Amino acid sequence: MSTHSQTHTRDPADEMLPPRSLAIYGLQHVLVMAASPITAVFLVSRALNFDESLTVALISATFLVCGFGTLLQSFGPRGFGARLPFIMVPGGAPIFIFMAIAVQTDVQTAVGAVIMTALFYFAALPVFRRLIVFFPPIVVGTMLLLVSVKLVKIFGGTITGKPGTEGYADPIKIALAGATILLTILCARFLSGTLQRLAVMLGLVGGTLIALTIGEAEITGLFTGPVIAVPQLLPYGMPKFDIFASLPLIIFSIISMAEATGQTLATAEIAGRSGNAQDIVPSTIRGDAITSLIGGLFGTSLIITSGENIGIVRATNVKSRYVTAAAGVILILIAILAPVSRLASALPGPVVGGTAVIVFAIIGVIGIDMLRRVDLRDHGNMYTLAAALTMGLLPTLIPDLYSQFPKWSQMILGNGLAMGTITAAVVNALFIHVGRASRPGEPEAITVEAEASK
Repeated sequence: MSTHSQTHTRDPADEMLPPRSLAIYGLQHVLVMAASPITAVFLVSRALNFDESLTVALISATFLVCGFGTLLQSFGPRGFGARLPFIMVPGGAPIFIFMAIAVQTDVQTAVGAVIMTALFYFAALPVFRRLIVFFPPIVVGTMLLLVSVKLVKIFGGTITGKPGTEGYADPIKIALAGATILLTILCARFLSGTLQRLAVMLGLVGGTLIALTIGEAEITGLFTGPVIAVPQLLPYGMPKFDIFASLPLIIFSIISMAEATGQTLATAEIAGRSGNAQDIVPSTIRGDAITSLIGGLFGTSLIITSGENIGIVRATNVKSRYVTAAAGVILILIAILAPVSRLASALPGPVVGGTAVIVFAIIGVIGIDMLRRVDLRDHGNMYTLAAALTMGLLPTLIPDLYSQFPKWSQMILGNGLAMGTITAAVVNALFIHVGRASRPGEPEAITVEAEASK
């Protein structure tokens, strides 16, 4: 019987909290991830010269689809969603691929690429399901460590701004981010109970108040314009389907499935979800696929499971999937209420960046915790980790490393997270599965067993 056809009352992921707690903890998840959909829409709008009304409609649509996908992953009806505390966000790499396709062809073709990629998930899943055995803890732990490095680097840019622009590395902005981090740590240390679990949100709120006090934030104009936002279906008109133009996004979807595997296994362990990964992971991927398909119809790029909220689950020790379901409801409300969406977009960049980097660093801690259970004195494990870190960190730390390579290869080679994960899986398989029997006591399939809270 499938893991999802029965209720695991013993699993912390299934714990139902009081409505007030659900709302507060859900809001904390939303505040941490809110920058992702807003940034994604602004990037696309600026690159494709969208007017203000279309930009507002896309922000609304993105929040709506993220909310729907979050509910889907939290409840997992009929195997669509993992029934885990996941938050859905626009994928970072897919945004840039979406823009590249739109610039090279047109935005209707880019939307068609999203729709075809979502359908490709379903076609590739039966094959990919057989590959889950190649994602043991050393691969997942390495992936989480690389996720942490990548996200810290990306969101560190919201603190400093872009090199060469006015105000780059402004000491006031860096101090504001540092104050946000310090407030988060102090709340985690000196508060207790519910307030301690809200340390991340309290740090963000405190940082925002400091920013308002020193004039580094502006919240006027929240109620200018319409109060109700209505997302538009097919905002660019009918999509166009071009298989060759869509190939970069389709190829990325394979990488996305590998990332979803690692995130699912890590979140399942943290949330105390028992069961077989070969049941849980496909449910996550099906949830990603249907959410991305709906996102394409509303003009977004791929909407996928986020590694961002793993750090929140670990930091708060609140593992209930009903908390992320509450976050999904809040995201839908943000999509409909335009002033709330404008408030989310008004959060100061340094404060959001400061909150994000400490949460994403916690993801790295989770990866290290996984890796410490692996015997790194073992010859194969040592080379697996070393090779993965080499291929993962090089393009992350040296962004122009592959600039002279063909454009199509840069999308894969230049993605440090993808290359590190793929390298870890391949090198581990080379040492474990090629030319030798499985090690004594090694399981034939990965399982995710409930652990005591740490």
